[in-house]
Amino acid sequence: MSTGDLLSIDPLELKFAFELRKQISCSLQLSNKTDNYVAFKVKTTNPKKYCVRPNTGIVLPRSTSDVIVTMKAQKEAPPDMQCWDKFLLQSVKANDGATPKDITAEMFNKEAGHVVEECKLKVVYVSPPQPPSPVHEGSEEGSSPRGSVSDNGHANVAEFATAARASTEGLEAQDKPSEARALITKLTNERHNAIKQNNKLRQELELLRREGSKSGGGVSFMFVIFIGLLGIILGYIMKKS
Repeated sequence: MSTGDLLSIDPLELKFAFELRKQISCSLQLSNKTDNYVAFKVKTTNPKKYCVRPNTGIVLPRSTSDVIVTMKAQKEAPPDMQCWDKFLLQSVKANDGATPKDITAEMFNKEAGHVVEECKLKVVYVSPPQPPSPVHEGSEEGSSPRGSVSDNGHANVAEFATAARASTEGLEAQDKPSEARALITKLTNERHNAIKQNNKLRQELELLRREGSKSGGGVSFMFVIFIGLLGIILGYIMKKS
């Protein structure tokens, strides 16, 4: 920033993000720190190359004004991206209530006794901003859950096999509880059937016992067979439990 008695100018270097065949602009801010009207004029060593809007104007007391400098599209890049163009900004005290129409070349004539402030500005070429690099799939952050693919387009077999095995184990783990429930249900039904059969045999045994008592208290051969069957069934039930 340049600080004169009349105007403060920011920046002192006109930086253009140089690109071939593209029109580029930058801005200057002029700040009037006085209680007077200040007239300004912008000159350049290469007027065919640049367009300044406005190139003359009035900055009101305690206010600011912006100047836009536009470089026309260039067909060739300068050697080593160096630019020797210069700008000169002149400022002078104006009459109160002055407008841009009141500005004359005579106002900036030092030989006529006018107090003219001057500020020289350099032109600098800078590289244009680079676009952000694209995010590649499979990076550490935000990586895709899909299997990686090698340069020749074939999927990584080991990773696919691992994923398939994990999926199979997950399905088997889900099936195990259902198999256990089915087995428990089956054993419960067999136990109930065995209990029913045992009760039936007891009833038949009681009936045979009563018939044996009526026939003289002897133990019949059928009674012995039922006793044996009962023992076998009870042993089977105890083993299942």
